[in-house]
Amino acid sequence: MSHTLAELQTRIETGGRLGAAEALFLYRSAPTWWLGGMADLVRRRKHPDGVVTYIIDRNVNYTNVCVARCNFCAFYRPVGHGEGYVLSFDEIFRKIDETLALGGAQLLLQGGHNPDLPLAWYEDLFRAVKARYPALKLHALSPPEVLHLSRMSRLEVPHVIARLVAAGLDSIPGGGAEILVDRVRKLLNCYGKASADEWLDVMRQAHRAGLRTTATMMYGTVESDEERLEHMLRLRAVQDETGGFTAFIAWSYQPEHTERGGAEATGIEYLRTLALARLVLDNFDNLQASWVTQGGKVGQLSLAFGANDMGSVMIEENVVRAAGAAYCMDEVEIVRHVEDAGFIAKRRSMHYEILGNPIIRERELPRQLALATARADGDTSVPAELASYPARSAAGKRQRSQPRSPVA
Repeated sequence: MSHTLAELQTRIETGGRLGAAEALFLYRSAPTWWLGGMADLVRRRKHPDGVVTYIIDRNVNYTNVCVARCNFCAFYRPVGHGEGYVLSFDEIFRKIDETLALGGAQLLLQGGHNPDLPLAWYEDLFRAVKARYPALKLHALSPPEVLHLSRMSRLEVPHVIARLVAAGLDSIPGGGAEILVDRVRKLLNCYGKASADEWLDVMRQAHRAGLRTTATMMYGTVESDEERLEHMLRLRAVQDETGGFTAFIAWSYQPEHTERGGAEATGIEYLRTLALARLVLDNFDNLQASWVTQGGKVGQLSLAFGANDMGSVMIEENVVRAAGAAYCMDEVEIVRHVEDAGFIAKRRSMHYEILGNPIIRERELPRQLALATARADGDTSVPAELASYPARSAAGKRQRSQPRSPVA
């Protein structure tokens, strides 16, 4: 079936849904300015108030030890590696204190698939955080991490989610999606951590348990245009079913220092992908701009290509930085980019509730000119509390059998 831009423009303007063939035609054939214009039209229809939101939180990677070995990841370290780490509860508390001082109200907590951290460690951490910071929101553990805990504990995913919620989990981030097509996942060596169906099912179970989640896409590795689109359509189908996704975030593969290597997709490809997502994901209210991988200027331009959210001030980031990207924007920079583009900047929660005006309009904050890291270089301290949990790996058992000194 052939399509014309005029026909599809009418479909979009009247709120009709795009099919796979139509979306593929637009991605491959529509001028970039046209895609941006249509995405902006849909964005304004969903968000007519001219507000662009952002969240102040901190992206804490509690461990870099991981058995998944995805070949696009420069962050992980294998079990027993000298650069592997697990953060202590006290280290995480200090990071939360710094986040609260900057006006944050949420912790984004993700990490590697560490075989020496059992489900009880996560439960104890979440309970300790909630006891100390009752109002703080825990946006934690991507679907592959939940699946990893399910496999280690031999408990079904809904049971694991229920236990984590009981301990304090508030929402689940959409990491680990990459491309939700198993051919691609096998080539990226991430099929073992979660197949496409498994990733989607964790999200389905989380939504059924009353949690809201985000959804992501890392594009620009080995996927075809059709597979990129299949990813979006699978997300759209789950959203039709559950309505549990709050936002969609796409970013380009960062190749530096990775086993896979290769080249990064262009900024134009990012903007076209973002615009297509706004047109295809008609049941997603919010699209985030990925300034972390694209930089502030393309992040700002994203607001004309369908995005209505600038994501997170972030404060700390380790995974993308390990692959060579080191963009940083504190609240001052995010607000400036939003307002210079002609929008109104507002702080939000993970659930996209408006929390208020920028903190910088209320009080003086220290400028943040570089993202913090999980740990200082050379810090090899081992948390004393790890001794309370059984290790599964030989390296973990050796480490926990040794006398330990307190964490500095």
